[in-house]
Amino acid sequence: MKHLRKELWFETKKRRQLINITPELEKSLRESGIKEGLLLCNAMHITASVFINDDEPGLHQDIEEWLEGLAPEKPHSRYRHNVGEDNGDAHLKRTIMGREVVVAVTNGKLDLGPWEQVFYGEFDGMRKKRVLVKIIGE
Repeated sequence: MKHLRKELWFETKKRRQLINITPELEKSLRESGIKEGLLLCNAMHITASVFINDDEPGLHQDIEEWLEGLAPEKPHSRYRHNVGEDNGDAHLKRTIMGREVVVAVTNGKLDLGPWEQVFYGEFDGMRKKRVLVKIIGE
């Protein structure tokens, strides 16, 4: 069985940002030479997420507003976690959005649905964070 392990690094300019990483995953898949298998992609930081959804700006705004309604950033004092920190909301947002995705690889391509794209969700940005890509198969 073949495998590839790769890290993608991100440093957003904003505290919260959604980034379509599908092209980088497709590039990694080509590098691996794997035609049939699985691709695992997971955020390696507790205030970031990897998830699958549609790449549509209105939806991204809806996700931002929905998450902010569920776990508002401010006031920072509302979170017991925020002792010397101010990112309690980011931990909760990550919990909601998830840590990783697994995508089937078929005929050398990511086996995604018609509108599906893979996103890195940053909820406490402006510093370097990494995403793990692990591809296994034949």
